[in-house]
Amino acid sequence: MIFDYDIIVVGGGHAGCEAAAAAANMGSRTLLITMDMGKFAQMSCNPAVGGVAKGQIVREIDALGGQMGIITDKSTIQFRMLNRSKGAAMWSPRAQCDKHKFSEEWRKSLENTENLYLWQDAVNKLIVRDGRVCGVVTVMKVTFNAKAVILTNGTFLNGLMHIGRQSTAGGRSGDSSSYGLTEQLIQLGFESGRMKTGTPARIDGRSIDFSKLSPQPGDENPSKFSYLNSSEPVKNQLPCYLVYTTSDVHRELKQGFKDSPLFNGIIKGIGPRYCPSIEDKLNTFAGKDQHQLFLEPEGRDTNEYYLNGFSSSLPWDIQMNALRKIKGFENIQIYRPGYAIEYDYFPPTQLTHTLETKIIENLYFAGQINGTTGYEEAGAQGLISGINAHLKINGKEPFILGRDEAYIGVLIDDLVTKGVDEPYRMFTSRAEYRILLRQDNADLRLTGRSYEVGLATKDRLEEVEEKEKNINELIDFIKKESISPGEVNTYLTNINSSPITQKRKLYDILLRNNVYIKDLSEHKPTLSNYLNINALTQETLEVAEILIKYGGYIEREKQVAEKLLRLENIKINPNFDFDKIKSLSIESRQKLSKIRPSTIGQASRIPGVSPADINVLLVYFGR
Repeated sequence: MIFDYDIIVVGGGHAGCEAAAAAANMGSRTLLITMDMGKFAQMSCNPAVGGVAKGQIVREIDALGGQMGIITDKSTIQFRMLNRSKGAAMWSPRAQCDKHKFSEEWRKSLENTENLYLWQDAVNKLIVRDGRVCGVVTVMKVTFNAKAVILTNGTFLNGLMHIGRQSTAGGRSGDSSSYGLTEQLIQLGFESGRMKTGTPARIDGRSIDFSKLSPQPGDENPSKFSYLNSSEPVKNQLPCYLVYTTSDVHRELKQGFKDSPLFNGIIKGIGPRYCPSIEDKLNTFAGKDQHQLFLEPEGRDTNEYYLNGFSSSLPWDIQMNALRKIKGFENIQIYRPGYAIEYDYFPPTQLTHTLETKIIENLYFAGQINGTTGYEEAGAQGLISGINAHLKINGKEPFILGRDEAYIGVLIDDLVTKGVDEPYRMFTSRAEYRILLRQDNADLRLTGRSYEVGLATKDRLEEVEEKEKNINELIDFIKKESISPGEVNTYLTNINSSPITQKRKLYDILLRNNVYIKDLSEHKPTLSNYLNINALTQETLEVAEILIKYGGYIEREKQVAEKLLRLENIKINPNFDFDKIKSLSIESRQKLSKIRPSTIGQASRIPGVSPADINVLLVYFGR
């Protein structure tokens, strides 16, 4: 029996779930194939969503009509807005989640998505005809036909787990590897490589002496990820805890170095430099006597804890002995030791900005198969691949986000233009336009664009339009309304700000540090009445404050982005022969021929293509 679908998504991780939901919600008859329907969007590593730059990505996923923000809000057990002490461009939401509820909520969502069908199995072969993917064959010998296929295989392609000198095949603890696809893709002309990641031991909370640890509570007034009014902030937050290693812990860990697969040559894959294992830390920072760790609960109804910062592939007994040297862990019991995992990936320079492969038409890659790491980066790629697969098979224009529009745009442009030499993780420093790409305004930036291509709903768009109207009207009110010295000077003095000698516009007062709309409203009755009558949310007030305080910086960054955007508008024919431009350097011709940039802007970001080479291209194309 043969089954026909519009789009098949292979893999039920964060990328696969977002891809399948997006394609189905846009109207494609979609099949999601996963090896275990009990582990949709499994939090294989730390039980958290968001963080620096990652939180911005999740809010962008939500603004576009994806599911990660909604699912996170339903399963949050602690919420924190990171970097509040810094400028608004650096504010990053992060949620500690109940990992089991997170997966359960994803399953509920997928099972109740129209046009979406589920199949538990493993795919080991693609059906390819005349350079185009036409379907898949599974381990159970079932054939599924499709107009497009999205591969989101995570760490499962030839996955190999390491604990000390013991190596076991598997995509993660308790799950088997996936075989066949890598070998077929190489035969089709793809380049592949190996990467490595790791995870720490899981700890039995009943064996922890919490009285010796420093609790880390969530925000006093927690926010949420989804912009939807129907999504609610967490109640009854659970604490995390600060933990520190010591020289005794380090001494114990070093006894296992001779058996470490990282140091004895067993592991060949490239690991994440910014998220090193504990043995990597001891090796790299040999002079440090302690390292800070975070103890994080994995859910409300479990005793399982995750020790963030203690990833390890050392022998299990070494891990156990070292953990027991940590203050509060003297009698520790673990559910399972930490391990490293190696897996296949495919350099993402083999993709276009839609995440479609350049070699096989209508075949898309998303997630760790592209050399990225992190739930958020995976979810973003899944969403974009799902949108573009639907658009492609329906003969519509692709959906591509610019570097000035979204962190997701930065992520994908980095991948397909620069490639990866280690597992890719998003940082705020990767984005040139951080002031434009804030976590508070992702819906204002992206929901309209998503609605145009058919993913974001009319209701979601109307919520955003109402929010934007409220923000603009509030700013206009603040620009017109004045406040007298008698009304505001006591407040200004209390916050160590200079008092005023005559009436000033509220707008001018808000430009000062540590002055906020809500505080001013307590001293200005007309402002208080305005806020109450219009029932403005805290989120609306926050965006208005940011636009007022950072208005000059925002406008300047917009101007810079608009200048550079001119290069993005100069298109390059996909079949252009760069070798015929002899005035380009040899390295540049080689890099341009390999990456095949679609615009001069993209060409300018390719490593090895110099500003002089870009000038040659501009002259050649008559600009």
